[in-house]
Order: sequence, then structure tokens, then C-alpha cells
Amino acid sequence: MGPVALPTWLQPRYRKNAYLFIYYLIQFCGHSWIFTNMTVRFFSFGKDSMVDTFYAIGLVMQLCQSISLLELLHIYVGIESNHLLPRILQLTERIIVLFMVITSQEEVQEKYVVCVLFIFWNLLDMVRYTYSMLSVIGISYAVLTWFSQTLWMPIYPLCVLAEAFTIYQSLPYFESFGTYSTKLPFDLSFYFPYVLKIYLMMLFVGMYFTYNHLYSERRDILRVFPNKKKM
Repeated sequence: MGPVALPTWLQPRYRKNAYLFIYYLIQFCGHSWIFTNMTVRFFSFGKDSMVDTFYAIGLVMQLCQSISLLELLHIYVGIESNHLLPRILQLTERIIVLFMVITSQEEVQEKYVVCVLFIFWNLLDMVRYTYSMLSVIGISYAVLTWFSQTLWMPIYPLCVLAEAFTIYQSLPYFESFGTYSTKLPFDLSFYFPYVLKIYLMMLFVGMYFTYNHLYSERRDILRVFPNKKKM
């Protein structure tokens, strides 16, 4: 007797697609819940809702961003086709701003810019994970493809500006409270605000690199559009 063929759902390619679909679905649900919650709260309470945005959705935001680190593993092992370095830069921006800056300083959590930043992040991610979730099961819509490859063009630079402004507003609190700053042996010291100021400059360098990468990716993906329009 010859080798028995595995059922379709047990084949490696389908297991990989099933895993990615579930991952994208979880992320889509998380970011959709955050965006919907913020929208409902804003229309219910107005500007007052912006002050306690982090208290209302911060935990879910932290969970979604923590899970997103799996994407680096996906790219590394080859189950997701993407470039590793641009994704590292994008995730590093969010991890540093969310966990090291916003989470560590309660005074920063009440700033309006945090609400604006979360809106930008979740708007991008809802569209991106919707597109990825459908693509992995072979469903493609021209409008969604175009939208997912275009929305980031105005939103991503605004995200970086909001991240930079968040860091800038946090500097006085890090200087006053000495968070993450510490004394080192031999009369040396680690002063965290200096690190943040250096990172502010690197943030825009990383944005230039990431923007170029995303633009090249968009050009390659949308290159098939003229052919589709002729059909």
C-alpha cells in the first residue's frame, strides 16, 4: 500500500493558514473593540472621554501590542512574508511609547495626544488585519486592497508625530521622578531623558526608512490594478 494522503485540513499549508487566520482575527477583534469603545465614549462624553482613554482601554491595547510581537517570529520562521527590519522598527516604536513612556507615567496617560495616538494605531491595524485575514484564506477585494495600501500614507506620519509629541510631553515627568534613571558604579549614572531625546531623533530616521519600504510594497501590490481594470 502506498502512503496515505493527509486530510486537507492536516496539511502543513492549511495548518499555517488556519493559524494565521486565527491570529489576524484575534487582532482584528481586539483593535475593533478598542476603536469602537473610544468612538462610543467620545460621542457619549465628548472631550472628557479623552482624558481617561488609557484607563478605559489601556489593558486591551497592551495585550494587542504584546501579541503583535509574534509577527516577528512569523517572519523569522517564514510563515508570514514580510521584511523583518521594517516590522521591527514599527513594533519598537509602539512598544517604547506604550510601555516605557505612557504606562510608566500616569500624568502622560491623561494627555489628549494619547487618545489621538490610539485612534491612529487602531485605525491602521483594523484595516491591515482585515486585509491580511481575508488574504490568507484567498479572498481579495480591489477596494480593500487599495485602501489598506493607501491609508497608511497620511496616517503613519501622523502616528510618528503623535509618538514624538507624547515622548516630548513625558520628558518633564521623567526628569522630575527619575523613572528608569539610576546610579552606576564609578560615579556614573544612567539618565533616561537623554535616551528619550536621542530616540526622538532616531524616530524620524526610522520613519523615513519604513515609509520608503511601505511605499515600495504598495507599488508592487497595486501594480496589477491596470490589468484588472481592463478586464
